[in-house]
Amino acid sequence: MPANDPAHTAPPLIAGLLLAAGGGRRLGGRPKALLPYRGRPLVENAVRVLREAGCRPVHVVLGASAAEVRERADLSGCVVVDNPDWAQGMGSSLRVGLASLAGTGADAALVSLVDQPGIGPAAVARVLGAYRSPTSLAAAAYEGERGHPVLFGADRWADIAATATGDKGARVHLARHADELMLVECADIAEAFDIDTPPDLARLL
Repeated sequence: MPANDPAHTAPPLIAGLLLAAGGGRRLGGRPKALLPYRGRPLVENAVRVLREAGCRPVHVVLGASAAEVRERADLSGCVVVDNPDWAQGMGSSLRVGLASLAGTGADAALVSLVDQPGIGPAAVARVLGAYRSPTSLAAAAYEGERGHPVLFGADRWADIAATATGDKGARVHLARHADELMLVECADIAEAFDIDTPPDLARLL
């Protein structure tokens, strides 16, 4: 069989990019990465989800209490990067994370948030399955509403980084390219709640 036969085409390399820099302002300043979940820091669960879904490599962006997170959480095997400007919002963490993927050879990045433990490997894998090319743009949807995780083909990273400011993250890019966005319904296998306020902590039990 010829070497260039489609059967020999390598599967895409899709990196997991976990944004875990938040300081938990509405949680009394408790860094979200270190919230306890099943006996371990919440960030470890988020890393496990990405790995079990098939993301390689996994990059983790830290910010609030980064040194403490490195000390207390097992992030072995991950590329861990610090965002000194984390307080400026999610956009800065997304820029730092995408920059860290330069030179990895990744065809796409699957971006997830540390504070969404209701989203497991099945939903992440479903979004990964939407990859078609380095221009791919896909996101999980919950009863038709766009949510996380979001998949960005590598050809889109530069524009996303250029427009990711404040807490907007990739919203500017997504709005500009709404007609190209593939929504992947995941409400049947995941819950997209965030851990933002003290009452939300009950969801971690």
